Amino acid sequence: MRKLTGNANRFFARLICVFLCAAVALTFPFVAECEEGRAETPRAMLLMEARTGQVLYSVNAAEKLPMASITKVMSLLVLSDFIDDGRLTLEEKVKASAYASSAEGSVIWLSPGEEMTAAELLEAVIVSSANDACIALAEHVAGSEEQFVRLMNRRAKKMGLSGTKFTGCVGFDAKGHYTTAEDIAVMTAELMEKEYYRGWLLTWLDYLRGGDTQLLNTNKLVRYYDGILGGKTGTTDGAGCCLTACAERGGMRLVAVVLGCGEDPERFDRAEELLDMGFSGYEKFTPEVDSRKLLPITVERGEYSTVQPVVQDYGECVIKRGRAGSVDYSYTFVEGVKAPVEKGQFLGEYLVTLDGVEVFRSDIVAKEEVRRMNFGMYLLCVLGEMVSF
Repeated sequence: MRKLTGNANRFFARLICVFLCAAVALTFPFVAECEEGRAETPRAMLLMEARTGQVLYSVNAAEKLPMASITKVMSLLVLSDFIDDGRLTLEEKVKASAYASSAEGSVIWLSPGEEMTAAELLEAVIVSSANDACIALAEHVAGSEEQFVRLMNRRAKKMGLSGTKFTGCVGFDAKGHYTTAEDIAVMTAELMEKEYYRGWLLTWLDYLRGGDTQLLNTNKLVRYYDGILGGKTGTTDGAGCCLTACAERGGMRLVAVVLGCGEDPERFDRAEELLDMGFSGYEKFTPEVDSRKLLPITVERGEYSTVQPVVQDYGECVIKRGRAGSVDYSYTFVEGVKAPVEKGQFLGEYLVTLDGVEVFRSDIVAKEEVRRMNFGMYLLCVLGEMVSF
């Protein structure tokens, strides 16, 4: 074999280096570029399946950060509570106060005393992120923005959003106004369940005041992304360029959250990459339950000697595409229980994992109740044994 020259050795070394760099770039598509690159990595990102709550990808997802106009996702959820219980109708008139009309930033230029329907103002909030419209609605349903913000924080607490706190309903930078990518994903997933918002979430261009006021959707993904359901943008000096977006394909609904981008196009590029990664790399999966594993559990001092365990929750989860054959199942049970046993009482746990990572979990519970044996029951048992003997 002919010995390689020094130039040839250097050539192959450089070739290997190129392949290694390419491999790293493909493996970590969201790693920040060097100082001479074009964009910085967002401050936080997350990809979540909306219906199962499974997180498929995350970076700094629990870090508390400013959210800009993504704040309005919670504002819309609070307004949906008023719509759902009939306290706010889409047809009713809403009068703009002087305070609402003085809002800055993205606005539809409401005049003090001007009236619009709730539907028109909601569309302005959803499509073009109108701050004056949002404040007008908040004052209309709660009396003041301050009272409305209390409702926002109360709802956040009810939803378990421990990393979120609001000081306003539109999203201006302020001390004590923050959220996390995790919490935004949960808020967005619930917002997508509100069917009466869906048309506006997907509206790219519309007009108010007989065509005099243009509404242009700030979420550019509604124009072209396959399966898009909607989302919300946000931009301030403190928050940077932010986006939460939701899309659905083949029964899998994904939420992508991107916070703290340096430039406007980057948030859309990153969100699209996250969604593409989710749809191409994951699939819905329904775990199986082996009834042979669910053996009766002994009941001490009960009217029956055993109780039948059942898996409480049957549902779908998300796994890496093509890996269904590698899923593992485990069943754990209590050693025994004392009567009385309530229907639905905890008896164990059903766990589904893939490569050691949990993808689905459910309690194992009692199928029926088992009452504690009293004297009469004991006597009947004794008599029954005597007769059978």
